[in-house]
Amino acid sequence: MGLKTADQYLDSLKTLKVEAHVLGIKTDEPGRHGLVAPSRQAVAFTYDAAHNPESRETLRAVSHLCKDEVNRFTHLHQSTEDLVKKIKMQRYCGAMTGCCFQRCVGLDAANAIYSTSFDCDRKHETHFHDRFRDYWSWIQKEDLVVDGAMTDPKGDRSRRPADQLDPDLFLRVKERKSGGVVISGAKLHQTGMLNSHEILIMPTMSMRPGEEPWAICCAIPVDTSGLRYIYGRQASDTRKLERDTFDVGNPIFGGQEVMTVFEDVFVPEERIFLDGQVDFAGTLVERFASYHRQSYGGCKVGVGDVLIGATELIARMNGAEKASHVREKIVEMIHLNETLYCCGLACSSQGYPTPAGNFQVDLLLANVCKLNVTRFPYEIARLATDIAGGLLGTMPSAVDLNDPEIGPYIRKYLAASPDYNVLDRMKVLRLIENLTIGAGAVGYLVESMHGAGPPAAQRIMIGRQAELDGKVARAASLLSIPEELPSS
Repeated sequence: MGLKTADQYLDSLKTLKVEAHVLGIKTDEPGRHGLVAPSRQAVAFTYDAAHNPESRETLRAVSHLCKDEVNRFTHLHQSTEDLVKKIKMQRYCGAMTGCCFQRCVGLDAANAIYSTSFDCDRKHETHFHDRFRDYWSWIQKEDLVVDGAMTDPKGDRSRRPADQLDPDLFLRVKERKSGGVVISGAKLHQTGMLNSHEILIMPTMSMRPGEEPWAICCAIPVDTSGLRYIYGRQASDTRKLERDTFDVGNPIFGGQEVMTVFEDVFVPEERIFLDGQVDFAGTLVERFASYHRQSYGGCKVGVGDVLIGATELIARMNGAEKASHVREKIVEMIHLNETLYCCGLACSSQGYPTPAGNFQVDLLLANVCKLNVTRFPYEIARLATDIAGGLLGTMPSAVDLNDPEIGPYIRKYLAASPDYNVLDRMKVLRLIENLTIGAGAVGYLVESMHGAGPPAAQRIMIGRQAELDGKVARAASLLSIPEELPSS
């Protein structure tokens, strides 16, 4: 099958028998729900972009598995050029949708599992890699969306998985049956889960001997028996349910996060890619994290482009675009955003081939990239809030704007530069609100902080990857200090 269009993707979701709890109500057609539909449109954009002459070269790649042209969101990186194109693709999609487009986690998980399963097979004489090659070739041919599921609830953070009062607080193999395993637990913060075809499950952290049940990596369809989906809240999310989408800020696209419960779910043997090999659980987590930390140097930059553009536009609409302090703040926003992009490109260009053949990003630079992402979008949002002004938090609603009695007052008193329409000015303010304190802030700010791990996780990896002993040795050699120095 060739690359799907957006309409073909949306039609394919209709064939899945998925139930979800959204605001306390069970629905068997989540795609028709007003909270879900905008996020589904964001994923659909990634399909049409692969057919758009403007972006098709960036959104397509030739697979070394199925030998066909595939959507780059299913591609296993074969060069540093592929890693760089991934970042460019993510920036483009972020800039065109102004939100999270939800396909990066599955892409990053696939590349991590591909190399980790290969290494595991070489050491343990398992057969995970061939299984995964077959599985992922099928994903590419069918052009499917895969949700990468890593984050467990974790329960009491002072306890290891086996020490939790409830062992399901880390997803685990609960039972073994002929032809497969039964898993139990939950995955939190699952971005785009209700817009996916498949779930690719990974352990949430390094595991130790005795924690084999929790060292599981596998794949299941989203409509597998025993799955429960509970939709997560976003700030101002019920605005999406209003008849007039004016107050949403982003009237077309949106994000989505879901709590996914695995209630005695059976996984067939051919869909298991790690099963109790605790020595490779940490390897998988580390590789996935590095790919996903790289991703943030693309997607968040694209959304940042939207916020910077909206901030410059509101400055012009306010008649303040020539003020020196506004110019300085806009330049600072650009500087911060492009610095994030530089980090994403740097860790990509310094990538290297794995023994499995796909390319891994530079781990140190990927963690530097993500650590900057935990800071810079917040500063960009602060500056946008500063320039936009107090109307960001006090502007009247679309209902009042459309009221024949009250509406004229709003249009009269919210007028600014005569070169711009009052309604358009209000739209821009709502978009800035969406990205800084509204529903879009989940994908741009909260995700920037906690997605792919919080700042402490990046600091740990930076400390490990920095080769401090080598730096000490170079400094010592300049001063003719003896080479034999104790290491830390």
